Amino acid sequence: MELRALIDFDHSQIAVRRQCELLGLNRSTLYYQAKSEELRILQLMKQIDEIYLNCPFFGSRKIVIALKRRGVEVNRKCVQRLMRLMGIEAIYSKPKTSIRRQDHKVYPYLLKGVEIVRPCQVWSVDITYLPTALGYVYLVAIIDWYSRYVVSWRLSNTMDSSFCVEAVQEALEHGKPEIFNSDQGSQFTSSDFVGILESQGVKISMDGRGRAYDNIFIERLWRSVKYEEVYLKDYATMEEAYEQISLYFEFYNHERPHQSLDYQTPQEVHYACVKTIPA
Repeated sequence: MELRALIDFDHSQIAVRRQCELLGLNRSTLYYQAKSEELRILQLMKQIDEIYLNCPFFGSRKIVIALKRRGVEVNRKCVQRLMRLMGIEAIYSKPKTSIRRQDHKVYPYLLKGVEIVRPCQVWSVDITYLPTALGYVYLVAIIDWYSRYVVSWRLSNTMDSSFCVEAVQEALEHGKPEIFNSDQGSQFTSSDFVGILESQGVKISMDGRGRAYDNIFIERLWRSVKYEEVYLKDYATMEEAYEQISLYFEFYNHERPHQSLDYQTPQEVHYACVKTIPA
């Protein structure tokens, strides 16, 4: 049995130092084990996220099988617990990083059958999970459907609405969409968030529950971000994640050609209607 399991951290009347003395356990060993376990869990979460990104229809049972094929031995209860922590479940094509609040207003879906033919016709927003050595953080991004241009983004270590509000405020400094699409998450149905859009005369569209591909353009963005940036690196801190994600989005917007854009960059397509492309 691992000696760490014998330590009562939360409820014992005996100090952790004294418990270690009674067990003949060095405290540095105890905390080294804790750190190693944290790193193991973070690596496991990263692998679950990779599998889910490729196979969003996988539940915990199939993810366990996929992990075992990678040589990772883990039980289903552990995978289920981590999937709940990450907000992942089968059926949906993305992590359920935002959850609807019943007291928030939900807007109708406005994009059925709509042909996307110009920049700033439709923007959409979404949140995804990113791992760091110190834990996980959340990335929100707003993307223009036509040009794939990332208009704004923010990182946060909490799931409140404030970082989403900051992202939409910054986005509206660079233009205004005709329609703004999101899921029904509480961050996007909050009065602070929708109030900003309504004050600018922007039509609000929200995905129907279970509509897996309503936000397909930003789902493709997450795939690019994770395979071209996140999975290639191990962020030590949130600050490092911010720095590297910032560099990636500069590359994504200004240098990365898209096949669907006839091998132009998002910036070139987004600002094609103006004479001077912003630096």
